[in-house]
Amino acid sequence: MFTIKQTRPVRRTTAETGTRPANLRYVYLLTAFVSIGALLFGYDQGVMGVIVADARWISRFRPANSWVTGAVVSLYDIGCLFGALSIGFLADHCGRERTLSIACAIFTVGAVLQSASYNIVSITLGRVILGYGVGCCAGGVPLYVSEIAPAKLRGRIIGIEQMILCFGELVAFWMNYGFNFLETPEWWRIPLAIQIAPAIVLAVGCWFWVPPSPRWLVQQDRHQCAREVLARLHGDEEADIQMAEIAKEVAFEKAVTTATWGEMFKSPILRVTMLAMGVQSFQQITGTNSILYYTPSLFERGGITNPRTANLATGGVGIVLFVFAWVPIFVFDRLGRKTWLQIGLVGMCCAMIGITVLQWHAERNPNDNGNYAIVAFPYLFYVFFNISWGVGSWTYATEIFPAMYRAKGNALSTASLWLSCYVVAQASPPIATAIGWGLYIIYSCICVIAFIFVRYAMVETKGKTLEEMSALFGIESALARNSGLDVDAKSTVEYIEETVRGE
Repeated sequence: MFTIKQTRPVRRTTAETGTRPANLRYVYLLTAFVSIGALLFGYDQGVMGVIVADARWISRFRPANSWVTGAVVSLYDIGCLFGALSIGFLADHCGRERTLSIACAIFTVGAVLQSASYNIVSITLGRVILGYGVGCCAGGVPLYVSEIAPAKLRGRIIGIEQMILCFGELVAFWMNYGFNFLETPEWWRIPLAIQIAPAIVLAVGCWFWVPPSPRWLVQQDRHQCAREVLARLHGDEEADIQMAEIAKEVAFEKAVTTATWGEMFKSPILRVTMLAMGVQSFQQITGTNSILYYTPSLFERGGITNPRTANLATGGVGIVLFVFAWVPIFVFDRLGRKTWLQIGLVGMCCAMIGITVLQWHAERNPNDNGNYAIVAFPYLFYVFFNISWGVGSWTYATEIFPAMYRAKGNALSTASLWLSCYVVAQASPPIATAIGWGLYIIYSCICVIAFIFVRYAMVETKGKTLEEMSALFGIESALARNSGLDVDAKSTVEYIEETVRGE
């Protein structure tokens, strides 16, 4: 009987003998493959900015005003919002990797409709459907890779995903730039259609090849399968250690909570819910997608009036994104999450101030060659964003939740990101039209607020296993008390061990 849920047993082959060592190559291979979902995410983040600014696209669709143009770009984020929220159910019910397959199937439908559109309604509908798939992928990929990664390398693993996401943005920018030279007014259909191929590859691979998350398998009481997946990833000895920790954590949580949506907004889970949603919201409202979606318009207001020159400078953004996405892979786990986020905010705030000054200068000196200096500041923004928030917000939001709440928590935090992204994408064009360079003063102030949030509200999580997060945030003891267990930290551990043994 056909079922979406992953039910195949995961067993060691009879040909394998002896104790298996850790296989980081396999971890990296799985990370790279499922990060095709991040590639799709990045590609769609970068592909529309140049298209909606192109005169031939405008002539074909004739958007009535900047609000309509903003809607074409930003209603995609509403689809992403619903896709992200669905992770809370799909990832727990069907499995992390099967959720990615479902997301890619829906993504493909939206991509076909979008690339075949002939009016504003159809292209917007296509972007909403495609957005649903992107929203699932955006939240589902870091959820999966965080659950297969070693604790000390979790930042690096999510950094690899972020690098592939930035590669998608790079490809989008330069495909747009290249296809823009075609004489046909329908050139934009080609970059919109190309993304169908990787979506199909990911859908098939996640259905038949990618193993389930070991933590999801434990939640399904498939302990032997979970242990086998862990052994393939981290070796037999480490698998035994991790299985004991995961089984204790899941057994305890099953004994003291039902992990409903309502509990996400009640103590003791409320704190981590608000931290995860907060860090993902700040990732957006500090201005990243306002720059990414509307880079050509930003350069135009900065005095770069030649469309080809503006598009070329926009392609440079993709290069900066990709090059500096490599930095966290090698250094992110060396410093704390909070340290990186604060470093990033200082640089991002300076970049926004630079954009403000150069746009102000261009208003008064429209033909000054000095206006070209504005190109440096979006680049500077993404240097600091990529070494900090690009990896840090996703890492933090996916790692802080207890096992039973992780899928729902990831759904809420990712949904908050997309809601913030929608507000930024929809509001940026009319605000920029109304107050010009004042928009970037607003983003500078938000960077300051985000700095205060990181410094005083967030808890450092560097080097902690996923199973240690519950104790770090005081959730374990609070859940025990709420369930009527009058236990201290020591007897809580004893209770978990008894639960696992079935005593």
